[in-house]
Amino acid sequence: MNTQRWLVRHWAWLGLAAVLCAGIGLSRQVSAAEEEAKPAAAEGEGDAKAEQAEAKPEGTPGAPKQVKSALEWFIEASGLIGLFILALSVYFVATVGKLFWELRLPIAVPPEITGRVQDLLSQRDFKGVFNVVKDDDSIFSRLLSTGITELPNGLAEARDVMDRVGEAIHVEQEKRISVLAVLGTLGPMIGLLGTLKGMISSFSVIAMYDTTLKASQVAGGISEALLLTFEGVALSVPSIWFFSFFRNRVSVITTTAALEADNYLRHFAHAARGKPAGAPVAQPTQTQSVPKTAPRLES
Repeated sequence: MNTQRWLVRHWAWLGLAAVLCAGIGLSRQVSAAEEEAKPAAAEGEGDAKAEQAEAKPEGTPGAPKQVKSALEWFIEASGLIGLFILALSVYFVATVGKLFWELRLPIAVPPEITGRVQDLLSQRDFKGVFNVVKDDDSIFSRLLSTGITELPNGLAEARDVMDRVGEAIHVEQEKRISVLAVLGTLGPMIGLLGTLKGMISSFSVIAMYDTTLKASQVAGGISEALLLTFEGVALSVPSIWFFSFFRNRVSVITTTAALEADNYLRHFAHAARGKPAGAPVAQPTQTQSVPKTAPRLES
């Protein structure tokens, strides 16, 4: 059940990030279309060149080349590598949003759980305390249920086992944020792949054609190389920053949850020694002889 709930939240964050990125891309496309729709106020020599351009069909010598919008050039220059970086960016946004929601102190140490445990301890309802923390999947409840389970072996043994479980939970939480470190390392590598592709495209034009080249034929590959490098670095920098941010948050949350669980475990152990009402009373191991008064002999 917990795994299914985690998968639903995971895909929900992915869908939300995809909708946000699609909305941003659509808004940029609409703004670019609006800019193209605005009439250009050409004066003087510009009007003359525009009239000459209308008289000459596209493709003839002297005819101006059709200018692309910034969004069209961005999409065309990015290509498949840019599309892959965009997919990683959507996944990055979804992961960061999910971690912001789940890595919180009220989630690790729920106030309602600690309040119920405190009330049950004051009522000396130890079985109720164990049932409450056993049915909850927060870090605090997992640690406290482990300590209560090992409490019959002694308080020191219970605290030692609880510490080991806390270390395992800490590793488990760091594993969840390790994907940010992977994205931070993978971004520049993908950008470098795009850089190599763009540079090969530019220099292949120079190597294969011995005629005079236009600047656009060489600049296209160089601009593609620089654009993909920028996209890779733009993905890497926030990924590394958020990885450090969430790693510190994981340390704070797990340490706080462990201290709270240890505090309640000690209270549980001290309260259990007071033989609460309703608890079975230990029977003596051997029957003690009760001295009886010898009967008085009468003459």
